[in-house]
Amino acid sequence: MSEAHLNDPARHGAPVGTTVTVEVPASTGNVGPGFDSLGLALECRDTVRLTRLSSGLEFDLHGEAAGGGVPRTHEHLVLRAMQAAYDAAGAGSLPPLRLEAHNVIPHGRGMGSSASAVVAGVLAANAFLSAASRLTPDEVLQVCSRLEGHPDNVAPTLLGGLTVSYEEEGRFHSVPVSVHPDVVPVVAVPDFEVATAMARGLLPDTVAHRTAAVNAGRAALLVSALGGRPELLLPATFDLLHQPYRAQAMAPSAELMTRLRERGHAALISGAGPTVLTLVNGAEEAERAAAAIHEIAEDTASPAHSYRGQPVSWRVQILQVPREGAKVTVSTQ
Repeated sequence: MSEAHLNDPARHGAPVGTTVTVEVPASTGNVGPGFDSLGLALECRDTVRLTRLSSGLEFDLHGEAAGGGVPRTHEHLVLRAMQAAYDAAGAGSLPPLRLEAHNVIPHGRGMGSSASAVVAGVLAANAFLSAASRLTPDEVLQVCSRLEGHPDNVAPTLLGGLTVSYEEEGRFHSVPVSVHPDVVPVVAVPDFEVATAMARGLLPDTVAHRTAAVNAGRAALLVSALGGRPELLLPATFDLLHQPYRAQAMAPSAELMTRLRERGHAALISGAGPTVLTLVNGAEEAERAAAAIHEIAEDTASPAHSYRGQPVSWRVQILQVPREGAKVTVSTQ
């Protein structure tokens, strides 16, 4: 392909020197009983910056997982997501780019790091495309959801707040729901990872009708609790559909969640784990939950204290639920 074709503004929209910056929040999927349907955005953002070059491919990666294992080729997830957006728009291959990323979302912990990368890539690509070629919001959701396999993380990353997602006739749909301002997420992030594919592989093919009925009721209650009745968060986050089956893969997380719930805190496994997310009613309860996490984790007799014979270090953060999802800004030299 000729250099002139690569730099054709009619094809790519943005000229050389254009920079697109995307700030993408973390997210938690499943949200207790809302398996593969409920997603909640978390105010912990990666910043991805892409600059259109005249030639080549450059990387400047910082923060979480930047030191190893992340490809510095077109196989980088952000670039794969960009290419998927270009494919959906019929725009051909990507132009030469510089990718800068500052990652603060933990990888492999159930906080939507891959969904955030996907959303960042698709939105950046859309900003580079000419106005006539850009994807609609629905097309953006479809591309992101297909890359992730489901929309329950990408939807809140795109939209902020709480989202209820479903699939119908091969297309994904997500409905945003406002979250009560008193709802505060507290995350306890352990220093070990659990692969999402492995965690999903622990789920049974079928469950009892009563189990499904209980979960359906609690998922419906959770939407109400998050939207306006945060005092109901503890019963609303009860789950029988996925967390009990995954406990064996993340015993410290399962123990921490159980101990917190025994103390009256609405704790759950974030996504596929192993992060423990506690949804609390107000700032004072958030401080109590954080203190309880530290107390439980420091108990050397507790399974929450060690993993495979090694002590577990927990990072505890009191976050917010952002009303806005991903933010995109475009600048030119």
